[in-house]
Amino acid sequence: MEKKYILDKDSTARKLRRLAFEIVERNYDEQQLFFAGIRQSGLIVAKLLAEQVMDISNIHVELVEVSLDKKYPVEVTLDREIGFNNQSILLIDDVANSGKTMLYALKPFLQFQPRKIQTLVLVERTHKTFPVQPDYVGLSVATTLEEHIYVELTDTEITGAYLI
Repeated sequence: MEKKYILDKDSTARKLRRLAFEIVERNYDEQQLFFAGIRQSGLIVAKLLAEQVMDISNIHVELVEVSLDKKYPVEVTLDREIGFNNQSILLIDDVANSGKTMLYALKPFLQFQPRKIQTLVLVERTHKTFPVQPDYVGLSVATTLEEHIYVELTDTEITGAYLI
């Protein structure tokens, strides 16, 4: 199957920079944010955004890894135990397809009383079957139900995103 690229390395870097500025603008009164990256790709997006947010502001970003089986997301775990009462959390993933992963990934945070929870995706599909509307979106793409979006990445960078 042919890959139809919707983002390349440079456009992805620009999207991440814009998202970092949006995060700072909407959270100007925060001293600390928890970036909860959904393992694997979401965590890399979270790491890249954390570096940029701390580079352009005085907001301290603490990374948390969220792990779950995206096909059967009943059990959701965090890489460490943190009290999230009165904290601001930004849940991050690479792609929002149906909204299911994002919805289930919120589960461990709901046992606390966070000040606010926001959501971010690098690429959003317009077909949702779960009631999740990300607060921050790098790119929104109208797709058919048969098309899928994949994000290409290494441990340190995002090299592109494409449709199949």
